Amino acid sequence: MAEHPHGIEPAALADDDLRRELKHLHDTRHDTLLGGSEDALENHTKRMLAMEEEFLRRFPQEAAPDPLRTRAGSRREAGQD
Repeated sequence: MAEHPHGIEPAALADDDLRRELKHLHDTRHDTLLGGSEDALENHTKRMLAMEEEFLRRFPQEAAPDPLRTRAGSRREAGQD
């Protein structure tokens, strides 16, 4: 597997591993923000963004917003073309 400066390259992770790692990063974000050093926060941010980018690349439909949460979808639902 390809190495990333802060772990395995996101593209090299299996789908289940990518989901697990991304969830872990989201779960630890608040603690890193409040209690981590500047370097820890910077590294966490880089890793999280790399994981999110890979998730969006692999699963664009899962990350697509609910149509009713967009202005166009909300207007369409209300009959406002």
